[in-house]
Amino acid sequence: MSHTFRNMFYGVSALLTAGLGLTTSLNAQAPDIAFDSSASFLKLPDGTYFGEVAGVATNSKGHAFVYTRGGTTLASTGGSRTFTSGGSRLFEFDQTGKFLRELAVGMYGLLFAQSVRVDPQDNIWLVDRGSNLVLKLNSEGRVSMVLGRKPEAAPLGRGEGAPGGRGAEGRGGAEGRGGATGRGGLPGAGVAGDNFNGPTDIAWDTIGNIFVSDGYGNARIAKFDRNGAFIKSWGHKGKETGQFDTPHSIALDASNNVYVADLGNRRIQVFDTDGNFKSQIANIGAPRAICISPQPRQFLFSSNSNDPAGYENGKIYKLDLDGKLIGRFGRAGTQVKQFGTVNAIDCRQPNELQVGELINWRVQKLTLR
Repeated sequence: MSHTFRNMFYGVSALLTAGLGLTTSLNAQAPDIAFDSSASFLKLPDGTYFGEVAGVATNSKGHAFVYTRGGTTLASTGGSRTFTSGGSRLFEFDQTGKFLRELAVGMYGLLFAQSVRVDPQDNIWLVDRGSNLVLKLNSEGRVSMVLGRKPEAAPLGRGEGAPGGRGAEGRGGAEGRGGATGRGGLPGAGVAGDNFNGPTDIAWDTIGNIFVSDGYGNARIAKFDRNGAFIKSWGHKGKETGQFDTPHSIALDASNNVYVADLGNRRIQVFDTDGNFKSQIANIGAPRAICISPQPRQFLFSSNSNDPAGYENGKIYKLDLDGKLIGRFGRAGTQVKQFGTVNAIDCRQPNELQVGELINWRVQKLTLR
């Protein structure tokens, strides 16, 4: 290829990619980022243990909130129906790792933990995949908003068990209740409103609008205003841009771009706040958890988490917001500095992360060097 033709070729390719907002494809041979880890930073009381750590998030004081699948599931009978609760617990630790308290003890909506996030006002938001609820707690731990409705168990004697999006944890498609046909007859599109079916994560834009990834039974993003009023939703099951195969995590940057970890399609899709597709990032494995660090320079962290059935992959990628790869760190395993299915990343401090693991039942505090 001549020098002139080569320049023309690359110039046209760059123009097409930039102009159409197409895929940013990353080199698999990313530079390794050195890091240290503490797997015992958080100190639980004697006789109390983590189960699968589905969520970890910090507030403005540096306190860590851990949403874990553990505890005792209880069933009570009301009329002719059985109602379940328990099965997940929410713990708070101070900035030194000292245990402070357990929140939401015995709360109706805590059934199968999926995610915890803290908003800019230090409210604590729980996403529960088993109860199909998104709960907002104030800093005192009192419920101040409920999105969704917990599925009712079948009438006694029917033998159907409790519904609610608790399918296998693998990297493929919409497990749980199967992604029923929704808007416009589209699979996984859901119905208008907060009728969640296996919700996975939550994020906010700069004016407080709420975005929920509804990903194990449905395959959509649902948008609400700051008061919880439904605005719109977008997406359904599929492989094309704007479609999803288990939207598993969500984050917004300071410019209100919406990043969606499209787990089953092995990509991160980027939208504006009205759901218009802008770009996508590929070749970072299967993104199970994503996090965007605060300003002034924001970074995107994405976990290529190993499937819970094995110990392949497991690394975490660090990227610029345009998808440029900065580096990667870690691998799958059970030792310190190894990861067992990272389901949550907190990156309030971009060089000091906390990651929650499903397989290893722990939170690791990572210091990037």
